[in-house]
Amino acid sequence: MKNQPRRVQGSVVLMGQDHALPMADQAFLDQQYKWAEGDPWRVLRIASEFVEGFDALAEMPSAVSLFGSARTLPTDPMYAKSEELAAKLVARGFAVITGGGPGIMEAANKGAWEAGGRSVGLGIELPHEQGMNEYITLGINFRYFFARKTMFLKYSQGFITMPGGFGTLDELFEALTLIQTGKVTQFPVVLFGVDYWSPLVDWIRNTLAEGRYISPGDIDLFTLTDDVDEAVEAMGEPRIMGGHKPGAQQ
Repeated sequence: MKNQPRRVQGSVVLMGQDHALPMADQAFLDQQYKWAEGDPWRVLRIASEFVEGFDALAEMPSAVSLFGSARTLPTDPMYAKSEELAAKLVARGFAVITGGGPGIMEAANKGAWEAGGRSVGLGIELPHEQGMNEYITLGINFRYFFARKTMFLKYSQGFITMPGGFGTLDELFEALTLIQTGKVTQFPVVLFGVDYWSPLVDWIRNTLAEGRYISPGDIDLFTLTDDVDEAVEAMGEPRIMGGHKPGAQQ
């Protein structure tokens, strides 16, 4: 039947009554799935996601991840800024990684693709199929958020966070936590969009730092800007990885 609900789960497409089956993350957390009955197989599935991701990205050049809302329209100024950022990152020698979906992700992949660079999308299983945008030169779909997050961190030299919602905030604060705790080092983070991010930055400074919930220096773990060139400069110089020229398609 046309127009029936469908969802991509790894290499499997679920439609009709099978569309209602729980997502992999939900099943993983569900207490009714007992270790002795099903979890050993789930461990192998999780391991396979890491293996597939590591294998696909092993020869990646140095890359920068751009995060932002999937709901941003092409008419939004931030869409154009994301395109410009991605194009300038490619010109500097970086590959560009996004979540592979629409909105800001599409804009960044488009900017990288049109600039002749490596444009990567790391998709995720969702209740309603989001699908990969058309500007990706390398795409990987994940069942599990934690496997996908590992790929973002392992293969990115820095993050640029455009205006976005819960998913963007999740990626932002996970990165800041890893930097703060010393789990990753020399990892630049940019908040792009002064008007959008300033209320959050004020809260971090006036509530978290003033209340001693974070150290005073933690406010310096990110750069807040509206300037594309400043954001690109904050990422530093590409590190040669995988034996390839940074940023170029192979």
